[in-house]
Amino acid sequence: MSIERSSGPVGLALAPGVLPAPVLALAAIAMAALALAGCGLGAGPTPGGVGLLVTRDFGAGALRVPSAPRVQGSETVMSLLMRNATVQTRYGGGFVESIDGDSGGRSAAGAPEDWFYYVNGVEAPEGAAQRRVHPGDRIWWDLHDWSQSEGVPAVVGSFPEPFLHGIEGRRLPVRVECSSPRGGACTRVAHALLALGVPAGVSTIAPSDEAQTLRVLVGPWATVRDDPAARSIESGPRASGVYARLSADGRTLTLLDPEGHATRTLTSGAGLIAATRYSGGAPVWVLTGTDAGGVDLAAGAFAEGPLHARFAVALMPPSTVLALPRPSP
Repeated sequence: MSIERSSGPVGLALAPGVLPAPVLALAAIAMAALALAGCGLGAGPTPGGVGLLVTRDFGAGALRVPSAPRVQGSETVMSLLMRNATVQTRYGGGFVESIDGDSGGRSAAGAPEDWFYYVNGVEAPEGAAQRRVHPGDRIWWDLHDWSQSEGVPAVVGSFPEPFLHGIEGRRLPVRVECSSPRGGACTRVAHALLALGVPAGVSTIAPSDEAQTLRVLVGPWATVRDDPAARSIESGPRASGVYARLSADGRTLTLLDPEGHATRTLTSGAGLIAATRYSGGAPVWVLTGTDAGGVDLAAGAFAEGPLHARFAVALMPPSTVLALPRPSP
C-alpha cells in the first residue's frame, strides 16, 4: 500500500483489509473529493513550466523523466501523474499503489517501501488528489524504504526550487545566514541565488521564528548546529529526514544507508548539503562541513547539476559528490 502524505505510510503491518480509523477517514475524504472534483480535473488555466520526475530508492533509479509532461487545465498532482504514467490506486483513488508497474510493499530484505511525493522539494501535507499544481512546480515521486524515517520533510533534488517558485504557488522571502557573512562561501551562495533571479538577504546565523522564510545556513558545523533545525541532523533521519550524522564537534560526517547503518565516515574537507523542516515552518537548507574546506565544497555544489534528483549530498575533496542515503555495502 502506498500513501502519499507527510507523516508517511501507515497500516502496513495490519491484517489484509483492516485499516486504522485515521486511514479510513482519509480514504473517505479522498473519495468525496474525487467525486466532486473528478480526480482533480477541471476548467481553468493550464499551469506552465511544470516538471515531473518519477524515481525509486531516494532518486538512485530514474523510472520516468518526461522532458515536457502533458498538462491540461486545472491539474492536481494525482491527475498530472495519471496523465503521464500508468497508475494504480487504492481506497477510492486517494492513494498511489503503483506507477508504471512499480508497487509499494516490502523490499527483498523485508523493509517497507512506498511512494512519496514532493512539490518543489517539500513533502506535501495532503493526498495527491487534493494538491493543486501551480505554474513552475517541480513534482517528484519516489518509491523508497521508510523504515528509518516515515517522512523526509524536504529534499535538495528539485533545486532551484523552492527558491524560484516557492510553496503552493507563493514565492517566499529568502535569507542566507552565514557564520562569516562576508566570507567567500556565503558570497558564492548569495550570488548563485541572485543569478536565478532570487534576491536574498544575508545575515549571521541566528535562531528564527520566521516560519515563512526560506533560510540557507552556511558555515562549519560547529557554528551551524546552534540553529535547532540544523541540529536535528545530529539525531539522524528519524529526526531530520537526512541520512547522515555530524558529530557535535563537527569533525566527522557519517554517511548512512536507507536502513540507518553507517557506510562511511568523512573527516577533514567533507561537506554536506541537506534540507529539513522545523516545527512545520518553511524548509531550512544547510550548507555545512567539517571545516572551512568542506563548506567551500558545499557552496560550490549549490547548483542544479550536483543536486538533481538527490535527497541530500555529501562532498569530499577534490570535488566528489555522494548522494544520500548511500547504498548498503
